[in-house]
Amino acid sequence: MRAKVRDTELYFDVEGAGLVPDGVDMREKPVLFALHGGPGGDHSGFKPAFSALADKAQIVYVDHRGSGRSARGPRETYTLENNVEDVEALRRYLGLEKIGLLGVSYGGMVALSYATRYDHNLSHLIAVITAPDHRFISRAKELLAERGTPEQREAAEKLWAGAFRDEEELREYFEVLGPVYSRTFDLAKERERRCVYSPEALNEGYAGFLRTYDVTGDLHRITAPTLVIGGRHDWICAPEFSEEIARSIRGAELRIFENSGHTVYTDEHEAFVDVVRGWLTYTPAAT
Repeated sequence: MRAKVRDTELYFDVEGAGLVPDGVDMREKPVLFALHGGPGGDHSGFKPAFSALADKAQIVYVDHRGSGRSARGPRETYTLENNVEDVEALRRYLGLEKIGLLGVSYGGMVALSYATRYDHNLSHLIAVITAPDHRFISRAKELLAERGTPEQREAAEKLWAGAFRDEEELREYFEVLGPVYSRTFDLAKERERRCVYSPEALNEGYAGFLRTYDVTGDLHRITAPTLVIGGRHDWICAPEFSEEIARSIRGAELRIFENSGHTVYTDEHEAFVDVVRGWLTYTPAAT
C-alpha cells in the first residue's frame, strides 16, 4: 500500500487485524510501526521475523522515503528530520490516535527522535540495536579495527565516506561485513535477501546528517513505556549505547542479548520474540 504524505509517497504494509474478538467483546490491539535500518534499507528483513508479534500488535511496516519501495526524490530530502515527520504524517493519514514504534538500528534513531518530539502520540517505544547520537560512528570504527579483517576495514571506508556508487556495491559491502554484523551470518542466505537497497539514502546519512545526529539531551522527555534492546557483540551500535538510552528514559526496560551482534532479531530470534511479546503483553500503553 502507498500513502501520499507531505512531499513524497511512502510504501507501507500491514500485518494482523487491529480489532480482534476477546470473549464477548472486541479488543483493539496497539498499532506498532516497524522502522527499518540503513539509512537505505527496507522493511523486508522484518518478514517473517516480526510476524510472531502480530497477535500482540497490528504491525505497520514502513519504508522510509527514498528507500525500499517508497518513492525516490531529491537526495537532499533523505534526512532524519523528514523521516520523523513522515512517520507523523503517516499516523495522521491512517487516522490513528496513538502509535507504537519499533525502530531497529537507524530506524531506532528515527523512533527516538520521534519520541522526543511527539511523545503525546506514542503508546509504546521499542528501540532495538540503536544509538542516541553520532558517537556510534567513531566507536564502530574502533571496534572494527579490533575485530575486522583488512578486507572488512577497507570495505567499510565506503560506508564512513558515504561513497557507494550503486546497489551492487552496497550488496557487496554487506556480504563482506556480514560476519561482523551477524553471529549467524550465512553468505548463501545473504545473497537471497529480498531487500531493495538505496545507496543514495545511505550516503546522505553517513556523509551528512548522521555526523551531527544527537538526541541525548532530549531522551528525558520520553514518557511512553520503553523497551531498549542491544546485542552484546554489536559493532555498529555498540551495547553501551543501549545502556545509555535506557538510563536516560525514566522507567525504560533494558535487555542485552548476550549471543547477538547487530542482527539481534535473527541471531536470537526466538528469545527476541519472547521478550517483545512478553513486554507488549504486560506493559500498558501510555495515556
